Amino acid sequence: MRVTTSVGMAARSVDSVVDTTHRPVTIFGPDFPFAYDEWLAHPSGIGTVPASAYGTEVAVIGAGMAGMTAAYELMRMGLRPVVYEPDRIGGRLRSEPFVPGEPEVAELGGMRFPASSSTFFRYVDQFGLRTRPFPNPLTAAAGSTVLDLNGETLYAETLDDLPPIYRQISDAWDSALDRIAGFGALQDAIRHRDVGELKNRWNQLVTEWDDRSFYDFLATSKEFGELTFRHRELFGQVGFGTGGWDSDFGNSMLEILRVVLTNCDTDQHLIVGGCEQVPRSLWTDTPARITHWPVGTSLMSLHHGATKAGVAAIRRIDDDRIEVVDRYGDSREFRAVIATCQAWLLTTEIDCDESLFSQELWMALDRTRYMQSSKTFVMVDRPFWRDRDPDTGHETLSMTLTDRLTRGTYLFDNGPNRPGVICLSYSWMSDSLKMLPHSVDRRVDLALAALRKIYPDVDIAGHIVGKPITVSWEDDPHFLGAFKGALPGHYRYNTRMYGHFVQDSLPPAERGIFIAGDDVSFMPAWVEGAVQTGLNAVWGVMRHVGGATHPDNPGPGDRYPDIGPLDIGL
Repeated sequence: MRVTTSVGMAARSVDSVVDTTHRPVTIFGPDFPFAYDEWLAHPSGIGTVPASAYGTEVAVIGAGMAGMTAAYELMRMGLRPVVYEPDRIGGRLRSEPFVPGEPEVAELGGMRFPASSSTFFRYVDQFGLRTRPFPNPLTAAAGSTVLDLNGETLYAETLDDLPPIYRQISDAWDSALDRIAGFGALQDAIRHRDVGELKNRWNQLVTEWDDRSFYDFLATSKEFGELTFRHRELFGQVGFGTGGWDSDFGNSMLEILRVVLTNCDTDQHLIVGGCEQVPRSLWTDTPARITHWPVGTSLMSLHHGATKAGVAAIRRIDDDRIEVVDRYGDSREFRAVIATCQAWLLTTEIDCDESLFSQELWMALDRTRYMQSSKTFVMVDRPFWRDRDPDTGHETLSMTLTDRLTRGTYLFDNGPNRPGVICLSYSWMSDSLKMLPHSVDRRVDLALAALRKIYPDVDIAGHIVGKPITVSWEDDPHFLGAFKGALPGHYRYNTRMYGHFVQDSLPPAERGIFIAGDDVSFMPAWVEGAVQTGLNAVWGVMRHVGGATHPDNPGPGDRYPDIGPLDIGL
C-alpha cells in the first residue's frame, strides 16, 4: 500500500529521459547502473560490426521481448537474426483477443508497465502505441476498491476511506524503508544517475540483505515490531501499490527493494489493444536507420513471414561454431546464439551440450526458482460496474482484493460503447496451484462463487459474453512458471547469469552463446529487465563478431568491469 507520487505519462518522453534537472525515477540499476535508454538514444548508435560480418546469421531462441529486442537491434546493426519460437511471438507479453480483430484482450502475462521502464517505453513510443493508467487498487483509474478480508468488506476510493489500521501499515512500510534502506537517498541517486552514490548505498544493502527474506524485513523492523501480527497479515493480503505481496514473503528482500526503489510498484500503465503489440511491432517494423540491409527490411521479411520452429538441441561444433537443431530436425550452424527462453528449458526442453556453460553457470540456471501464476478473464457486455447504487452511491463492482480464491479482481473499461473485460482472478504460488487442475469453466464458476460472497446483489454472470480465457504459466511446457523469484542467498547466482554476456575471460569453448530474459536480469517479472538483458546480448554478439561501440557511447559490456554488480565472494 505504499503511497507514492505518480511520475506521470510525461516522464516517458525522450526529453525527460535525458533532462538532468527534473529526472524521474527509472529502472537505472541499482545492481548495474547503466543508462540503457541513453545508450539506445545516442546519435552515434549502439555500435557497429565490420563489413566482413554483415549478413552473419545469429540464432535468437525465443520471440519474447528479450528475443525480439535483440533480433531487432542486431538486424539494424547489419547482422541477420534467425528467430526460433515454438509457439507465438510475444512470450509472456501475451494478449489473447476475445473476438479476433477486436481490441478487447485478456493480458495473460505482463499487463501493467511502470513508467520507470524507460527503455521499454522508447519502443512503445517509437511504434505509436497508446497507453493509459492501469486500474490498480486505490487509483483514479480503478475508480473504487473493495477490500474483503476475514469476512469484512470495505469500500474505498482513496486510502483515507479505509480504517486507520491501513494508514498505520502504509506509514510503517514507508518508515521502515527509509530507516533501513535509506530509501529517499537511493531514489535521489537514481534520479540524478549518480552511479557512485547509488553503488555505495546499494552495495551495502546487498551485503546486509542478500540472505534475508521479505518477511524477515517486516518481522525484524522496528516499525512493524511495534505493530501486531494482524498488521503484517493485512500487509501481505493487501500489499502496496499493486495488491497483496504475501506470495513474495519468502523471496530475498533485495528483490522487493529493487521493485519499490525503481518505482515498479507505482504509476503503471497498460498498452491499449494489448502489450503483445510491442514485440509484434519489433517483428514487422522497417527501421529507417539500418546498416547493410535495404530500407524496408524487417525481421518478418528476413524470415519470409514466419519464425523458425522451436529448438530441440544446441551443440558446440568448434570454438567458433554452434549448431542449433529445431524440433523438425533442421540443423544450422551459427557464430553466435542468444538464448532468451526461461532457464529451466535449457535442461528440460532443449538438449544442450553441457560444455556450453561452466558448471557454476549451470548451477545458477538450475537454481533459478519460478513462481506460479494464474489468471482467469471474461468479457462482459458493458462496464456495468460504473453504475452507482442509489442508496450508497458506491460503484456496483470495484477492483477487489480479497483473501478468497480470486485474490485480485481487475476491471477494464474500454468505453461506454465497447464490451468491458474483467480479470476475475489473478493469483500466485499456492493460490495459483489451487486452480491448476481445473478447466476454464470451473475456474470461472469458482471465481464467480467467491465474488458472489462479496457482492451478493450483483449478477456478474448475467453480463458475461463470449468465451472465458485462462492461463496457468506453470502448466505451459515452454515456460514452467510465470517468472523468477529469487530466494535469500541467490545474489551470486543472479550475478553469474547477468554478467555472462561479458565473455573475454571465458574459455573459447564457452563463448558465443549468450543468455537473456527477465529471469537473467535482476528485475524478474518486469519487462524492462527483458529489454535490458536483450541489449546486453546484442553488445556481446557485436563484440564476438569483431564489432565495437562508438567511443562517445560506450555499451554495457564496456562499463561492466567498473560498475557491475558487487562481487560478494564464495
